[in-house]
Amino acid sequence: MCSTPLDLPMILRSRFQVAALMALAALGGAWSATAAPRADHVVLVSVDGFRPDFYLDRSWPMPTVQQMARDGVAAEGVRGVFPSVTYPSHTTLVTGALPARHGVYYNRPFEPGGQTGRWYWEAEAIRVPTLWTVLDREGLDTAAVSWPVTVGAPIDWVLPEVWSLDPKSDRLGPMRETTRPADLWSEIEREATGRITLRTFSANYMTRDDVSAAIAAYLLETRKPRLLAVHLIASDHFQHQDGRESDLARRAVGAADRGVGAIVDAAERAGILERTAFVITGDHGFVDIHTVLAPNVWLAGAGLRSTAPDRGDWRATFHTEGGGATLMLRDPTDRATAERVHALIDALPAKVRKLFRVVARPELDAIGADPRAPFALAAALGISFTEEADGVAIRPATGGQHGYFPSDFPQIRTGFVGWGAGFRAGTRLHTIGLEDIAPLIAELLGVPFDAPDGVMPMGALRDLEP
Repeated sequence: MCSTPLDLPMILRSRFQVAALMALAALGGAWSATAAPRADHVVLVSVDGFRPDFYLDRSWPMPTVQQMARDGVAAEGVRGVFPSVTYPSHTTLVTGALPARHGVYYNRPFEPGGQTGRWYWEAEAIRVPTLWTVLDREGLDTAAVSWPVTVGAPIDWVLPEVWSLDPKSDRLGPMRETTRPADLWSEIEREATGRITLRTFSANYMTRDDVSAAIAAYLLETRKPRLLAVHLIASDHFQHQDGRESDLARRAVGAADRGVGAIVDAAERAGILERTAFVITGDHGFVDIHTVLAPNVWLAGAGLRSTAPDRGDWRATFHTEGGGATLMLRDPTDRATAERVHALIDALPAKVRKLFRVVARPELDAIGADPRAPFALAAALGISFTEEADGVAIRPATGGQHGYFPSDFPQIRTGFVGWGAGFRAGTRLHTIGLEDIAPLIAELLGVPFDAPDGVMPMGALRDLEP
């Protein structure tokens, strides 16, 4: 692994052109012409539940990423989306758009007839261009391993994140069946990982990240895609299970770091390390919880929905994901019901109202949340929501959670580290947004990309040579 800044070749471009490109970046990352690339390859690693302290606090077992942060670019924090959960966050990472624009509002799409357990798996849910679609249009190849919302995406080598909802079935079947090209799964088992089963590729075990990293390393070494994206999930799982500071969370962070190191090694073996940029980021931070709140219990008590899974003849319900609860109306124009729910919330005892705050529509618009919701609830520190409508509304809980409003407290921020080709050495950024990362990747690769809501972080990249 290199511990000094990677050198870039001379780029024959006038100072005027450089200034113009930087000005365009400041206006949002939309290019009218292809810029000169700073890197031939970009590796985008999302560590689910990634927190800035993992690389800013050396007590965490993440030496590879800590070295990258020291020798490259590191942010003090990354502001996410609302709710701050995995699928809308990952879609923002590759679109530079907030959920209101890209269309992936939650992990699970709201289903009026009751939640089936489906998530936003299919790429057709995304309403704006992604990095994959732009690179495909430019004739540049891409690869993705366990990246959310990639079933059917225009990615040259892809193992999408998708699973069976039937616990008695082969849970990996949908992932195997939607891998493209069709023979890629068998090639990877033969050449890189051995047979992939739930014994080694389950969210319940840290070996999942080892396998994902091995697949990503194999694709980088053998295919050398211009953009490789990989999603590592153990850190999320064990923070949910045991909280932010648990021994298992630390082991999971170490597993993610081991995976990053394996991918760096693959770039070196492939002879492309000096022209490869690494972006290590995540989707959200984590909050330790002590209480779960079930606001649908209040709606069921008011006759606005039933306690049945299909919600019965419902008029209003809260769609909950972690620390966020979004009000959904059966008739989106039913302002009277929305006002009734608001009055119901306002009438709660003061000690209950302290457990959350109401997020009005203007604030939801500003953060780019689901445009259908008249308002939402954002949980206080230590509180999480559940979608259940039966039983008591306030319950004890343990473990960790996310989904909170991204600016309410620093624990929910995720992180960003950039290292390798094109990045400035020893640079510290303050807070950036998830939507700012896609235009940065496009600038590294020198491809035209319109990030509707993102702005490339100024000062993160080395200046183009005059």
